[in-house]
Amino acid sequence: MRSRFEEHYVKAGRGGRKLEDVRDKYQRACRRVHLVHNEYVLLVIEAGETQKDFSETLLPSLVQYQQSVLESFVTQWQEILSELTKKWSTSGPDFQEIAVRMEKAVEIIKPSQEYVEFSSKYKECRTDPLSTIEFDDSLVADSSGRLQAGQLVVDNLTVDWVRSKMTELDTRLKETQGSLNSNLFLENDSQSLICKLPLKELRCEEKNLTSQLEVIKKALADLGCEELPNGCEMDSGFENSSDIQTDVSPAKRASFSHIGPSVTTTATSAVLDLIRKPFRRKSSSIPNSPILGAKHVHNGNGGTGTNTSGSIAPSSDLGSSTRSLVEEDWFHGVLPREEVVRLLVKDGDFLVRETTRNDENQTVLSVAWDGHKHFIVQTTAENEFRFEGPSFCSIQELIMFQYQSGQPVTSRSGAILKTPIPRERWELNNDDVILLEKIGRGNFGDVYKAKLRTSQVDVAVKTCRVTVPEEQKRKFLQEGRILKQYDHPNVVKLIGICVQKQPIMIVMELVGGGSLLTFLRNNAMSLVIKQLLHMCRDAAAGMCYLENKNCIHRDLAARNCLIGKDNIVKISDFGMSREEEEYIVSDGMKQIPIKWTAPEALNFGKYTSLCDVWSFGVLAWEIFSRGGTPYAGLSNTKAREQIDSGYRMPPPDDTPEEMYRLMLKCWEYAPENRPHFDQIYKIVDRLIAQAR
Repeated sequence: MRSRFEEHYVKAGRGGRKLEDVRDKYQRACRRVHLVHNEYVLLVIEAGETQKDFSETLLPSLVQYQQSVLESFVTQWQEILSELTKKWSTSGPDFQEIAVRMEKAVEIIKPSQEYVEFSSKYKECRTDPLSTIEFDDSLVADSSGRLQAGQLVVDNLTVDWVRSKMTELDTRLKETQGSLNSNLFLENDSQSLICKLPLKELRCEEKNLTSQLEVIKKALADLGCEELPNGCEMDSGFENSSDIQTDVSPAKRASFSHIGPSVTTTATSAVLDLIRKPFRRKSSSIPNSPILGAKHVHNGNGGTGTNTSGSIAPSSDLGSSTRSLVEEDWFHGVLPREEVVRLLVKDGDFLVRETTRNDENQTVLSVAWDGHKHFIVQTTAENEFRFEGPSFCSIQELIMFQYQSGQPVTSRSGAILKTPIPRERWELNNDDVILLEKIGRGNFGDVYKAKLRTSQVDVAVKTCRVTVPEEQKRKFLQEGRILKQYDHPNVVKLIGICVQKQPIMIVMELVGGGSLLTFLRNNAMSLVIKQLLHMCRDAAAGMCYLENKNCIHRDLAARNCLIGKDNIVKISDFGMSREEEEYIVSDGMKQIPIKWTAPEALNFGKYTSLCDVWSFGVLAWEIFSRGGTPYAGLSNTKAREQIDSGYRMPPPDDTPEEMYRLMLKCWEYAPENRPHFDQIYKIVDRLIAQAR
């Protein structure tokens, strides 16, 4: 500013308005510099005095104070130590008195009497053990039934481990027994009980290992030649077969006439050595042939008899059939075991299905007999099929023989085939569905738009990837099992399931509008309040129907609703649903939609229909926010903490006041304070009547 002032002064001389302005700015700048300079001068003086006071006054005073504290501390310790030296002097009367008391105390110690009470209490075998160690039954209370209290599970997930464990325990047992043999001399040692302790420990270890081995061997032995739980491969020996005389009543033959040719011949199978090999087949497909692939062996008189491989040859007057295995009504494809068990009700009910283990197909005969038994169809070296008895060229003939002869499938199981269980009407053939285009992706696989071959009706198809574990496939089909019994305009309709071969598919009605969430976001600007209320009413109607059916959806959200013609909303995606009045989660909190789930479900795993009411409140919020994200900006954990502390989402713009009050009622922390879906429906219906 000074340079500018001097420049103007030179140019303008001593006068002029411009010069005055520059002079004023120069003076103001000088004033600010001088003020800062003065403050700095004072601060330097203050700092100098503070430093001088610290070094000349405060620090010496602090040192002097510390010196006095330490002196006082040392003085006190000096007094303590002085007193201790007097008390601890061996010549002092106090020390001598303590020594006399200690000597008397030592004299009264009797080693043989110290643990008499304890020893007498525990040295004998107790009839009432301190605590009974038992399997906690509650740990498997919510399992699918495969896990049994105190029993080993031998399936494809565990069979290798079980065998490895048996080998490990057997090795340890032999080592223990070897150690026992080398220490037997201790039993005759009378010098000390302590010397015998290692021997007793070895005997306990031997007993422990033997008990575990017995459990494992029993679990493996109980399997016989049946299918391992969950379809595992296993080793088994073939038992010797005796002559089998078929005895088939006309009524029984008529009831099973669709299976194929009848068997009315007597056969003798060769005595086979004990064979141990995995039960597996390369393919389940059966070639079409005039007599289902049966081999005829002619004798010298022109008749038919047994072939050299031991298989049964049907008589020449059996007729012909071109049916393949997949065309048989009692063949259920890759229907999971849980679904099969549900279909087999009475002793003798049976069906045939397929399962895949270690990338190989296995055909399984499932029979209701003293529970449920599952038998893997064995393949011989000649590519024939058998259980324990004779072998046949086709699975149809094998099943037909077991059915008509009345012979047990295996002698150990005693299972007899009485009633073939046909496929349910909703079990479709995979070839009846023509996949057109991929329209989405689900938890288990892709979703397609498809067409039914017979009716040319457009449908939606959910597929399950072939690589998905069996447990997940069962969960996938659970949605179909739940949907098949429902019929409501606001619940997506099931057309059928395809389990004849992979991939498993669920076929549903095609709802043209797609996901409700996507629809809301794409049409946010054009949707009016009355339309949004209609959507809420549709969802409430569907959920009211499900509540009356004791169905807990567990995943109600805009993403799991579909929008159809005239903007009708349909409840969909029943993958997490349960048909129970109350459901307790026992498999962790995986895949739980935190921001849509009621607090009691998150905190205690307890689900009821009132949990769906909480989710409906979030769904209504999504609808009125035109597809907004609940608890935006909050993580799942933070949202959960906020809800537990009483936080509730504010209403979206333009939400009717009574509709927001309904949301808040749905979000009552105590479930008993929430409305049921019939009440929700009535409230929303009244709001629609009042809306313009």
